[in-house]
Amino acid sequence: MEYVYAALLLHKSGKTVDEASVKKVLEAAGVSVDESRVKALIASLEGVNIDEAMEKSVAAPVAAAPTTNATAAPEAKQEAKKEEKKEPASAAAGLGALFG
Repeated sequence: MEYVYAALLLHKSGKTVDEASVKKVLEAAGVSVDESRVKALIASLEGVNIDEAMEKSVAAPVAAAPTTNATAAPEAKQEAKKEEKKEPASAAAGLGALFG
């Protein structure tokens, strides 16, 4: 993850995201640099618009957020309650099998 952070830091500061720059950032942070991981990162970023990728990654979790909060539909709340009630019964049945 620190390799990606290094690339993002370089990009945000307007620097060129290349092997030498990523390596310098990692070394400055006290990370033991794996050359193959740096090369893989740079190769995977080739042709990628980092700003666009960041926009998509930030928007994705918001769109996929679960709807079991206070504004959820009553049906969803009831369904969640039914699921909660089923788990303890199945757990108790499993324990009963252990003790005959």
